[in-house]
This record gives sequence, C-alpha cells and structure tokens, in this order.
Amino acid sequence: MKTTLRSLLTPTLALALLTALAGAQEAAPAAAAAAAAPAATHTKKTLMDLFHEGGWVMYPIAIASVAMIWFIVQGFINTSRKRLLPIEHVTQLRELFKAGNYVGAYAFAKSNASPICDVVRAGVALAPDGKNMTEESIVSEITRVQGDLMGSASYLSVIGVCTPMIGLTGTVTGMMSAFETLSSSGVGDPSKLSGAIGEVLVATASGLFIAIPAFIAYYLLRNRISNGIHDVQEVVGGLFRSFPYEEVSGRKIGDEEIYAAKPDWNAAASQPQA
Repeated sequence: MKTTLRSLLTPTLALALLTALAGAQEAAPAAAAAAAAPAATHTKKTLMDLFHEGGWVMYPIAIASVAMIWFIVQGFINTSRKRLLPIEHVTQLRELFKAGNYVGAYAFAKSNASPICDVVRAGVALAPDGKNMTEESIVSEITRVQGDLMGSASYLSVIGVCTPMIGLTGTVTGMMSAFETLSSSGVGDPSKLSGAIGEVLVATASGLFIAIPAFIAYYLLRNRISNGIHDVQEVVGGLFRSFPYEEVSGRKIGDEEIYAAKPDWNAAASQPQA
C-alpha cells in the first residue's frame, strides 16, 4: 500500500514542480518588462530643469553663487605674497634704507601700489616726528590694509549666512504651495504635489550648496590674511630697526602737508567776541 501510494505521489510532485518552474520562467520576463517600462519612460532632469523646479528663490541664489566665485578668486589673488609683498618692492626698499636714502624710499613707496609700500610710506613720512609717531602711523596703515582685505572676505560670510535663509524661504513657499494643492485636489493628482515638494527640496539644497563653500573660503581667506599681515609687519620691522630718528628729526621727508602751525596769539586776540 505504501509502495503504491509512493509511486503515485512521485510523478504528481514532479509534474507540479515542473509546472511551477515553467510558470516562474514565463513570469520573470514579464516582471522584467514591467519594471523596465517605467525606467524607460523616466527622463533624467537637467540642471535647468532643477533650476526652474526650485522656483523664484533660485534667481537670488544664482546671483549669490556668482558673487561667491568672484570674492573667492579676488580674495586669493589679493592675499597672495606677490600682491602683499612684491619681491621687487621689498628688494628696492631694503636697498634704499641701507643707503640711507629715505626721501628716495618715500618716493618709491608712493609711486608703487602695494601694501608693503603703503605701510613704509606712512612710516617714513612721520619719521621726523619721532619713534612713537612713526610706530603709530605704521600700525594705523597696517590696520587699514587688514581692514580692506577682511572687508572683501567678509562678504563670503554674508553669503554663507544669507543663502540658507533664502533657501529656507523657498522651502516655506514650497510647503505653502504643497498644502494648497493638497487642500484643493487632495491626493488625486500626485504630480502637482510632487512639483511643490520638489521646489522645497531643490531650494533648500541649493542654499546649502552655496553656503558651505562660502564659509570654507571665508575661513581660509581669514587665515591667509593673518599670515600675510604678519609677513608685512616682519618686513617693515626689519626696515625700521635702528632707524636714525634723531638725525631726521625736524626735517621734511615726505610731501604730506602739515596743517598744525605755531600759534598766532595776536590773531587769536584780534578775533571779535560774539
């Protein structure tokens, strides 16, 4: 009995297994075709498609990206050693200081535009007024140069702060549009809802995409400016070391006009009283 039952079940199970395998083989191409159909109809979005999808906030973000590139390139050029300390300017100033030709050093520094020449010109012009006035003039000019460089770099920080806020504004407007679509048409038209959600995501991502490199460039430029100003101070300190303040005291080296004259007490006394 068991042998007969086994002999009947064995062909039946084999037939069922073959049928299942055949059905699976036929279903596999159909499933693959069904999966490939949406992929075939899906088109990859271009950069302009994403730009238009992001909404109106993409225009100020685009302007901010162009400004960011400009300030980064300009900042790295202006903080290079060739701009701060041109080797030909440093060499010529050292030769003029070694020769004691301070009038020539002033004329050279005034006729050549570079931070090192501006600082030396300010120091040499007030050298006849003593060491304290000279050092104050040098520090004041170095502070001005540093302020000019940091002023340009600080715009990168402004861009880094503002672009995420602009993207957040696009996020808020996109969410308002999404809820408006949801309230008017419900979930029956998912294309409109997905368009509003796409505006939210693209605007947020674009703001962060601009803010992150802007902050990185800002801190890199700030370090470059600090190192460059230190190099300028070192070169100027070497030039004015052992400067003969006593020998140039009372003389006129530069052509800056001196406004403070000796007091005229007679003119003060002759002024009519109100």
